[in-house]
Amino acid sequence: MDNNNHFVTGLDVGTENVRAVIASINSEGKIAIVGYNEGKSAGMRKGIPANLAGPAGAIDKMLGDAERMGGYDVRSAYVSINGSTVISTHTEGMIAVGNAEHEINGEDLNRVEDVAVSGRIPANRDVLDVIPLEYALDGQAGIKDPLGMAGARLEMRANVISALTPNCENLKRATMNADVEALRLIPSVVAAAKAVLTDRQKENGVAVIDLGAATTSVAIYEEGDLQYVGVVPIGSNNITNDLAIVLAIAPDLAEEIKTRFITGSFHTDKSPAIKVGKHGERTFERKEVEDVVMARLEEIFDEIRKKLKAAHYDQRLPEGIILTGGGAKMRDIEIFAKKCLEAAVTIGVPQDLDGVSKAVEKPEFATAIGLALIAAEDSQYQASTIKKSKKSKSAKSNSGGFLKKLFSKF
Repeated sequence: MDNNNHFVTGLDVGTENVRAVIASINSEGKIAIVGYNEGKSAGMRKGIPANLAGPAGAIDKMLGDAERMGGYDVRSAYVSINGSTVISTHTEGMIAVGNAEHEINGEDLNRVEDVAVSGRIPANRDVLDVIPLEYALDGQAGIKDPLGMAGARLEMRANVISALTPNCENLKRATMNADVEALRLIPSVVAAAKAVLTDRQKENGVAVIDLGAATTSVAIYEEGDLQYVGVVPIGSNNITNDLAIVLAIAPDLAEEIKTRFITGSFHTDKSPAIKVGKHGERTFERKEVEDVVMARLEEIFDEIRKKLKAAHYDQRLPEGIILTGGGAKMRDIEIFAKKCLEAAVTIGVPQDLDGVSKAVEKPEFATAIGLALIAAEDSQYQASTIKKSKKSKSAKSNSGGFLKKLFSKF
C-alpha cells in the first residue's frame, strides 16, 4: 500500500446498526474504499444516544474487522447524526465592507456568515453546516461566489443545518468512549446524498429519503445546493413491531415476514397464505399482513409528503426522489413511494467507487460512504488551501468560515 496514502473514515451510527467505511486518498487525490464493516447498534433511540456505553461498545466491536481489512487504525471519523432535532433554517445577513471599490475577501465572507447565524440559531443548538444559497452585492442578487468582486454592501442568504447541543455532545462522547474522535457531525441523509446524487440532479431539483430503522430523513437539493433537511421519527422498525403485535409473534419472525413476503406493489396473485418456519409450521393470512405493513408505510410517506410541502417542493422535483437506507431494501418499495408521493422514485445505490467497493454498493451503506467521501473532499480542500497559502499570503483568508473552523481540528 502506498505509504503516502491518507485515510479517512465514515462512521454511520444508527439506531439498529452501525456501519463504517474506510477510504484511502493517494498522492494524486484518487479515492478508494479499503475497509468496511457493519454490526448491531446499542444504546440509541430514534437516532439519539440513550446512554454512552451502548454506542461505544457497538462501535468498538464493529470497527475491529474494518480496521484489519483496511490496515488502518481508526482514531477519528466523520460521524452521522440523526433524530428529529436535526433541522434546517433559512437565514439572512448583511454587512458593510467599505467603499464601492472594495474587493470581497475571505474575511468578509466569514463576517457575513457570522451575522447570518448569530441570533438566528438558538444557543442550545450546534451549527452543523452553513450552506450559502445566494449573495448580493450593493443590491445585485443572484451571486453564487462574490470572492474578488467589488462592492460596499454584502448580503447573504443561507441554509443553516443545526441540532440540539446535548445530542451532539453525547454522540461525540459516545464515539470518544470508543477511542474515535468525531471530527464532524453530518446528518445521515446529507451524507447519503453525497454518495448517490449527481451534480445534475442537485442542480435540477431532487429529494433524497433515507429510510432508517427508527427515523426517516429528507434532504432537498436545487440549484446545486442543499435547500432543506427534515427528519420523521418513524422508520422501518415500526413496521416490524406492528407485525409482531398484530400477529402475536417475535420481532425476529416479524422481520422475516416483512423481508421475505412483502412487496411494495401489494397486489399479487400469490397464495393468500404466508407460511414461515423450517417446515411451514406457522401460517398467516397474507391480506392481514399486507394491511398492517401498508398502514404504517402510508403513515411514513404521508409524513414525508408533509415535509416536502412544508419546504414548498411537493411535486416540484424534476429529478424525482431517491430512496436510500436499510428500509429501501424492501422489494418494490419505490412502487409504493411513487404512488404516495406522486413523483418519480428510484433506489439510490453508491456507484463508480474504487477498491473493495462492490460489497458496499448498497442503499444501507450510502450514509457511511457519503461520510467518507465528504471527509476526503474536506481533507483535499485543506491540503489545497495549505499549499496555496505557501504561495500567497492572501489565500489563507479565502478559505470560508465553516471549513476554516473545521480544519483547526485536524
